[in-house]
Amino acid sequence: MEIKKPKHIAIIMDGNGRWAKKRMLPRTAGHNAGVKTVRRILKAADKYGIKYLTLYAFSTENWKRPQKEVDALMHLFHLFLNRERKKMMKDNVKLIFSGIREGISEKLLILMDEVVDELKNNSGIVLNIAFNYGGRREIIDAINLVLKDGKKEITEENFKKYLYHPEIPEPELVIRTSGEFRISNFLLWEIAYSEFYITKKLWPDFKQEDLLEAINVYMKRERRFGGV
Repeated sequence: MEIKKPKHIAIIMDGNGRWAKKRMLPRTAGHNAGVKTVRRILKAADKYGIKYLTLYAFSTENWKRPQKEVDALMHLFHLFLNRERKKMMKDNVKLIFSGIREGISEKLLILMDEVVDELKNNSGIVLNIAFNYGGRREIIDAINLVLKDGKKEITEENFKKYLYHPEIPEPELVIRTSGEFRISNFLLWEIAYSEFYITKKLWPDFKQEDLLEAINVYMKRERRFGGV
């Protein structure tokens, strides 16, 4: 059976720090380089006909990093949204966020809401940024909503409706850069049957041709979903 091109690709963007260390640069330089890759891969995914792109930008565990680095990441994300909003509008990108709002500054939350609202009617690729996101937290939040609704029993299909973005199909392909074989608390429910593609390339070095290679590898696999 021929496998179609994935509709939804999720990426664990790993290796910014190591990229900077290899060049004897501060970690922030790696994060800045990583933002350039985000622009490049968003454009490439749209070009290849991908409908949904989820990027793991900041996890609930990333708050444990040194405060200086956390502050730099928040500042960089603020700059990214301000600088890219017009281009995303021009390119018909729809932006959404997955994650919790706790701990994020009011200034950044306002900007996030503004940009989402600006792009909400766009009909092109959907960019889902997992920001202040944790897979376990998403499941716990969903369970609490189920309990709030007074349900004592629930099916898998009904449970999906309580996740952060039930309107998005589950990712068929998960890419992780930097060669690490870890899920890192990413989309724990949604990636139950996703195909994985691991590359040793660090995120700042990930190019358009690398995305195409991942898609081609995916399309050669046979997805059985637990069957024969």
